Amino acid sequence: MKIKILAAIIALGSLSSFSDYESVPTKYSDVEELDPSEGEVIIKKLDCATCHKIDKRVIGPSYLDIAKKYPVNDKSINYLSDKIIKGGSGVWGAIPMAPHSALKKDDAKKIAKYILSLNK
Repeated sequence: MKIKILAAIIALGSLSSFSDYESVPTKYSDVEELDPSEGEVIIKKLDCATCHKIDKRVIGPSYLDIAKKYPVNDKSINYLSDKIIKGGSGVWGAIPMAPHSALKKDDAKKIAKYILSLNK
């Protein structure tokens, strides 16, 4: 008799524990997956990470420092894209930035737009 009562209690307990059961979603439908911007993808293919990091100075300035210095406008985007292609020195210190002369102007603009977008 004790075994039957124990079995009944276990059965009722296990059934009642699933009364408000909701499955855990494998993917949340209300959260979009963020794709990296085109500029970020181009940066990852180049040697930029050797001298620049997003939030700290390495050899060159951080991307956040660049974004804080220049406003988001066509003039800044053109200026920065020219610097990326031609290289330069003196703005952030004595160490020159190596030119990326094989980079297309459109790709350099995408990089500049991405960097400037980091200042939020």
